[in-house]
Amino acid sequence: MKVLLFNGSPHKNGCTYTALEEISKTLKEEGIESEIYQIGIKSLTPCRACGACAKIGKCVISDDDVNNFVEKCKDFDGFVFGTPVHYGSACGGITAFLDRAFFSAFMSGRGDIFAYKPGTAVASARRSGTTATLDQINKYFTISQMPIISGRYWNMVHGHTPDEVLQDEEGMQNMRIVARNMAWHLKCREAGEKAGVQLPKQEEIVFTNFIR
Repeated sequence: MKVLLFNGSPHKNGCTYTALEEISKTLKEEGIESEIYQIGIKSLTPCRACGACAKIGKCVISDDDVNNFVEKCKDFDGFVFGTPVHYGSACGGITAFLDRAFFSAFMSGRGDIFAYKPGTAVASARRSGTTATLDQINKYFTISQMPIISGRYWNMVHGHTPDEVLQDEEGMQNMRIVARNMAWHLKCREAGEKAGVQLPKQEEIVFTNFIR
């Protein structure tokens, strides 16, 4: 079993990374593999809402790593999306990236890349805006049939530097709790599959508009 830890911060080894690294260490203790994926600092084009992904099977924008990321996700059983708080919400890079990743996977008929796989969001902030950010990231899970893994508090850490984040004892403890809860969910699913528990029956998708 493998969990992908997505670092949406432009800083490779910053505060968000510090939180994800704590999750990674705890997952390893639980016998779960993990990998940290760094979004980087390259420019990201937001979704154009062109619908081309439904025709060609991937996002039509090809000058960044979104399509490669979607393919990579096939090999993972759970996801943690970490982001710093910028202006009271998730940073622009992760928003542009995940909008296109999730939308193109769904529109191209590959929603099973994410469906039924557990996901959790982690927010890092100097001061505030964390709960709004978590609500924002959680929406990618709730539209994709992904169970949300929670902790004993909202999944956030506070600090202006990695060293300050390490001083946030409650936040760091919650990262470990989230990791253990993620591991428990994955092990339960594995046990269920071995016992013959089937995934929920799928219906043909119905689209409706509010204006008739």
